[in-house]
Amino acid sequence: MVLAQLGGSISRAIQQMSNATIIDEKVLNECLNEITRALLQADVQFKLVREMQTNIKKIVNLDDLAAGHNKRRIIQQAIFNELCKMLDPGKPSFTPKKGKPSVIMFVGLQGSGKTTTCTKYAYYHQKKGWKPALVCADTFRAGAFDQLKQNATKAKIPFYGSYTESDPVRIAVEGVETFKKENCDLIIVDTSGRHKQEAALFEEMRQVSEATNPDLVIFVMDSSIGQAAFDQAQAFKQSVSVGAVIVTKMDGHAKGGGALSAVAATKSPVIFIGTGEHMDEFEVFDVKPFVSRLLGMGDWSGFMDKIHEVVPMDQQPELLQKLSEGNFTLRIMFSLCFQDSVLN
Repeated sequence: MVLAQLGGSISRAIQQMSNATIIDEKVLNECLNEITRALLQADVQFKLVREMQTNIKKIVNLDDLAAGHNKRRIIQQAIFNELCKMLDPGKPSFTPKKGKPSVIMFVGLQGSGKTTTCTKYAYYHQKKGWKPALVCADTFRAGAFDQLKQNATKAKIPFYGSYTESDPVRIAVEGVETFKKENCDLIIVDTSGRHKQEAALFEEMRQVSEATNPDLVIFVMDSSIGQAAFDQAQAFKQSVSVGAVIVTKMDGHAKGGGALSAVAATKSPVIFIGTGEHMDEFEVFDVKPFVSRLLGMGDWSGFMDKIHEVVPMDQQPELLQKLSEGNFTLRIMFSLCFQDSVLN
């Protein structure tokens, strides 16, 4: 992931500060300037970076710290907390419940990877025991239904769409009703890609939203637009009640940090990030583990989730026992990789 460059730059700045013999104002300023430079290169808004720098200086008042305090640890913790604050909108999104039908509507710009993300979202929940279904209400783009049909067939997820009907509202309503009768508990509606300047497409999006009455509207956004994400997310929020955001293409662009921070500034929670084209390259976005991984501190909760996902339930205690003893062989790694490839 390109964000590893950002993480590497921040980690190096913290390491240089930790290596200093005496932590004084000069060392702290050098460390913060290095972090500021790295964040600006990742296209994070200048206002947010300046706020972060001011807050860290307020928290880490070197003159007031008693002689016994570990200044390095306090500075590291302050940087960690401020990065979390920058990426966290401070409010949770709607979570679907198993067994109760939930309608999820996907909106976004053209080319943001919306149709692929719909299938990834459905596939992720299918693995967790939900019964998802896909509805293609994108009548604007040629080949949209073919793409959704191909993705859904590959992931073995039921889908609904039409080659002849041109009214997206009608398709959406019929699709939702069909899957409610089939007791699907996660009905995902894919809409046409649009831009904030296109009034007609925004009106169509409002009509689909009113007709299907979704429990959650997810805004899918390409990370390459960086801090411009703020304006786009705000424009969509003013038209329909965007409840959550998924940021795609995080594997291939240096502006991902800017996109994440800009979205958080709109007070919309980022729930997933797309890290590649394949069906399983889709991660739950949790601020603290994400920042922890970004700073090279590791992400134990993510590691445990992956073990639960890949390793059969009856083999998990044995594997954890071997890991705790430091007894992890190539044979064990091969068997895990083989299981993962069979599952996918």
